[in-house]
Amino acid sequence: MEYEDYQVEDIDNGIDGLELIRKNDFDLVLCDIKMNRMDGMEVLTEGLLIKPDLPFIMISGHGTVETAVEASKKGAFDFISKPPDLNRLLITVRNALDRGSLVTEAKVLKRKVSKVRPILGNSQSIVKIKETIERVAPTDARVLITGANGSGKELVARWLHEKSNRVNAPLIEVNCAAIPSELIESELFGHEKGSFTSAVKQRIGKFESANGGTLFLDEIGDMSQSAQAKVLRALQESKITRVGGEKEIEVDVRVVAATNKDLLKEIEDGNFRMDLYHRLSVILIHVPPLTERRDDIPLITQNFLEEICTEYGMPVKRFSEPAMEALKALPWSGNIRELRNMVERLIILSDKVITDGDVKAFANPSAPATITAATAVAEPKTDFEQFKNFQEYKDFAEREYIKFKLEKNNWNVSKTADDIDIQRSHLYSKIEKYGLKRGE
Repeated sequence: MEYEDYQVEDIDNGIDGLELIRKNDFDLVLCDIKMNRMDGMEVLTEGLLIKPDLPFIMISGHGTVETAVEASKKGAFDFISKPPDLNRLLITVRNALDRGSLVTEAKVLKRKVSKVRPILGNSQSIVKIKETIERVAPTDARVLITGANGSGKELVARWLHEKSNRVNAPLIEVNCAAIPSELIESELFGHEKGSFTSAVKQRIGKFESANGGTLFLDEIGDMSQSAQAKVLRALQESKITRVGGEKEIEVDVRVVAATNKDLLKEIEDGNFRMDLYHRLSVILIHVPPLTERRDDIPLITQNFLEEICTEYGMPVKRFSEPAMEALKALPWSGNIRELRNMVERLIILSDKVITDGDVKAFANPSAPATITAATAVAEPKTDFEQFKNFQEYKDFAEREYIKFKLEKNNWNVSKTADDIDIQRSHLYSKIEKYGLKRGE
């Protein structure tokens, strides 16, 4: 191996080998199966717990198909019999190192794609949540996150995983409210082939998929009673049984749960198990609604503004001071999710500077129906039946939009072209195409 320019550390027993794996960042391990003080299979199991992505190539002079299969099941990259063919050994080493590089690269890309957003805000409640995450994340304590819809419970769960020692293992999310009650057990614990009518093949459940990582159970308050009992057992014993199966499977999973319901009231009503509640709520984190932290709205809005404008490839727009105050005054029943949708709507429908008039005109559906007498004018409804195809409707919408902007700017073509971000010559072409005339 050294002749091929690899740097090699060698050790003659498994226990010292594991200590080296803990202290160093090796790219590959060649491991004999028969060794002093610790069997090679034990070293493989323990080594992958320490460094889950570290490729192991197992070597044995007593190689059998059964041994090779067992090594593969335990996570070995490959199995080579003694005496090793040197060419095959070198090819296997190169393949294992390439695979290790790909795994690392995939994790980096996945981290970039996942875009775990920062938790924005300087209010006392948000500062407290951030401090709690810093304290709790490195432990394996179970966390129950409560809060209204759209308040950011999922973001808190993601940061608990990101800051934990399980960050290199998967974060598996399950929306308990979105899965029919008769399928939730199969979804969480998996099923064996033939365990029910549509079980045409074996399926791995979310608990097994999250092994070594974090399982996020969103909307836990909507889980059926039978599933609650199984989840309780899984938390108590760290073991699960697939639907239709008999074998117990050990799982190492940290469970983070979230709900928008009052679980104590659900317990009183007999809809939720008290023992499960106490298992889940070792740490309680409450995410406040947006109306309780209105001073954070400008910071969150600016972040969404830059992010959405960048996604659309357009210059970043600006909120006027009155517009920001108008945003802060809205009821925000949909919380952060509603705010983001509102900002996106304003970016699309407003000019370069977003005014308080724009906020009132395009206010979110949860805002009061009567804001002012001026904005209470009913808009005529469009008869969609008049359009033969999508292109006809697009032309109609474009014509009405350009007409509205021209009238707003008193038919100043240069200003209108600047407002809607197209060339003046292009706007003249549109005016001619649609036969638009001043004062019609």
